[in-house]
Amino acid sequence: MTTTFPEGFLWGSATAAHQVEGGNVNNDHWEMEHAEHSPFREPSGDACDSFHRWPEDLDLVAGAGLNAYRFSLEWSRIEPEEGEVSRAGLDHYRRIVDGCRDRGLTPVVTLVHFTMPRWLVHDGGWTGAKTGDRIARYTETVLPVLADAEYVATLNEPNLMAAQPVMGAMAMRGEEITGLPRPDQEVAEALLGLHARSMEVLRGNVRNAGMTLVGREHIAEEGGEQLMQAERAAFEDQFLEAARGDDFVGLQVYTAARFGPDGLVAPAPEVQTLAHGMERRPQALGAAVSRAAEVLPGMPLFVTENGIATADDDDRIRFTTDALTSLAAAIAGGADVRGYLHWSLLDNFEWMLGYLPTFGLVAVDRQTFTRTPKPSLAWLGEVARRNGLA
Repeated sequence: MTTTFPEGFLWGSATAAHQVEGGNVNNDHWEMEHAEHSPFREPSGDACDSFHRWPEDLDLVAGAGLNAYRFSLEWSRIEPEEGEVSRAGLDHYRRIVDGCRDRGLTPVVTLVHFTMPRWLVHDGGWTGAKTGDRIARYTETVLPVLADAEYVATLNEPNLMAAQPVMGAMAMRGEEITGLPRPDQEVAEALLGLHARSMEVLRGNVRNAGMTLVGREHIAEEGGEQLMQAERAAFEDQFLEAARGDDFVGLQVYTAARFGPDGLVAPAPEVQTLAHGMERRPQALGAAVSRAAEVLPGMPLFVTENGIATADDDDRIRFTTDALTSLAAAIAGGADVRGYLHWSLLDNFEWMLGYLPTFGLVAVDRQTFTRTPKPSLAWLGEVARRNGLA
């Protein structure tokens, strides 16, 4: 039985600047990585040296048969000090967009993928009184980079960004974190305000603009129905509602969230993946997409991340096959899905977990930066060529 996807469907892979570029010394995460008693397992350092090796990375994507590539801009490279714009930084990212087009890859660009410049974190951060004006100015500054981008995302996963302060407070109290908690509402509203300010600049200046969100399959066990509904409304629905007037919504789906009468239920050890104890649940992709389509009927959706942290590449292929099967079912059920981007192209820096989790379709030697494609890259390329699963 063959499972096919809509004509013109985009197939690709994704990266994020801080996770692959290396040497992003002017952002908040570099500062946190090197702070005393840092929660990070290790610093990002040179990462995958993609700041210099991006042409090789694009060659891998195009050579495999994929037709789209998602990457992010690093604000702190473009504006290392407030008001000081780096022409070289802008030119660098413009060359990546051009490099995608030259290779037949559709560019998908994210303006903010978690990180912010140091000068911003020390003057209000995401909730600062001046940050709305600053992100609008930043968005306007990068418009020349975005002229040939097909999709532009303002913020990467603002629902996760809003949950991070809650997770940090839990960690400080020594509480076990079994999943993503309900976001801090003040931070959530601030981030949605930033998204709106960025969208004001993007509308009419780029082809398609929106944001990306963490999507999950929400599962209520006995006694957990009301709590699940409340958590889903806070973590997901309010963000989907804020995107109602956007051109698209990107969904980044890895796992499910199970709720019992006492809150989030941790997955059993035998179904946990290598990243944050996530439950291995590939069918969460179709469930999350169907839910988003239910909240926003007719909204163009884009799977901007999906994957699994595993050292077993055969299992990566099995997981992705099952995830895509569920995605095809969601499309058959009426979801307007425009493409699928696998996370990640490279084994890269996974934030507080450092280089331990391996999500990549390509292995990267930590000393030489040599890229070694895994069988899963060629497999996904074949899926893209046939636009379906055999």
